[in-house]
This record gives sequence, C-alpha cells and structure tokens, in this order.
Amino acid sequence: MSDIKLLRKNRLKRQQRIRAKISGNTVRPRLTVFRSNEHVSLQVIDDSTGKTLASASDLVKDKKVAGTKTERAIAVSKLLLADLKKKKINSLVFDRSYYKYHGRIKAVAETLREGGIQL
Repeated sequence: MSDIKLLRKNRLKRQQRIRAKISGNTVRPRLTVFRSNEHVSLQVIDDSTGKTLASASDLVKDKKVAGTKTERAIAVSKLLLADLKKKKINSLVFDRSYYKYHGRIKAVAETLREGGIQL
C-alpha cells in the first residue's frame, strides 16, 4: 500500500473513531473544524435537525483576515464567537475531525474557551 493511501486510510479511521463518540444536539451543537494548507473554516452544526447554525472562515471577502496561519485561526474563531454570542449559544461539542489537537486546532479551542464557550 502506498504512503498516501495509508495516510488517507488512517485519517478516515481516526475521523470515524472521533465521530462515533460525539454528536451535536440543540442544547450542545457540534463545532467542526476544517483546515487546509492555507485556510481555516468553522461550522456549528445541530445534528438532530441537520442544520448549520453558524459558520466562519478566513475566506470571507468583507472580513479579510491577515497574519500567520495560527493568527488567522484565532481571528476566525473570534468572528465565530461574536456570532455565537448573538445566537446565545454557550456550549459546544468540539469535533476536531482527524486533526491532531495542536497548532491551529488548539488555538481555535482556546480562543473559544477564553470567550466563554464551554467545549
């Protein structure tokens, strides 16, 4: 098996293992994180209804975010935090997908915790 196929297989197993343990509902929606090589996007999803309640990304044209990748992740999580405060959502289930909990993923979680969101 090639290295790329093995990497994808291991990522999928890790993602399924994490998603089997967590689920969002109306009281505690699920915060899912997607990071690419350059960008970060966040979504808050209510799994019981299948709807996205809030989202934020550094690709939004009217709210340009500059800096290093980690600084952009922090800025995006602050944008999401403002949206969550408007919608009175105080508690989330953190879905890191198959990403390790460090770097940008950790910065997003810590910023939301500092803003008063319970993860």
